[in-house]
Amino acid sequence: MTRFLIVLDVDSTLIENEVIELIAEEAGSLEEVADITFRAMNGELDFAQSLQRRVATLEGLPVEALDRVRSRVEVTRGVPAMVEAAHAAGGRVGVVSGGFHEIVDPFAAGLGLDFCRANRLEVRDGRLTGRVEGAIIDAEAKASTLREWAEASGVPLSRTVAVGDGANDLRMMELAGLSVAFDAKAPVRGAADVVLDERDLSQLLPLLGLFG
Repeated sequence: MTRFLIVLDVDSTLIENEVIELIAEEAGSLEEVADITFRAMNGELDFAQSLQRRVATLEGLPVEALDRVRSRVEVTRGVPAMVEAAHAAGGRVGVVSGGFHEIVDPFAAGLGLDFCRANRLEVRDGRLTGRVEGAIIDAEAKASTLREWAEASGVPLSRTVAVGDGANDLRMMELAGLSVAFDAKAPVRGAADVVLDERDLSQLLPLLGLFG
């Protein structure tokens, strides 16, 4: 029986990087993308529209560039210990990301995560088209994903934890039994139940005791 569920954001939470900025660096559009990312994470821009604008700047990038991006991603300190302890205590851990499956999937598998959901970049003839395939993972999608995974795990929402740092995490944090702002932007810090400023996700471990 699953006792609780932890759902984390990916960029600047599970990992130290903003993946789209790493990809944009490869595409030569870093400055433009970083500005849009900053404004979106602070709640100044609609996330879905901001993502479309950022991905559009990647058009024409060879898909092989994503291999170089994956090699630069750094998992945040304390993640393996947190996942191991959560599993040992009867919990499940998932990540839901406004980033991309092409980058996130290998890390999710390597860390033994139970769930993973992210956007997917459209590729044609070996190059990025500048578009995202399917529905965009935005704030509402993150919230519905948390609810879906909780139901799949047989866990009430009161026994869920949502961890994030940006405005697009706020809806899932509202839904969760416990919301954690991790080195977060101002709108998230003000809305969270707990604020963690040290970049070490093993700090979540004492919170697992809240579920008895």
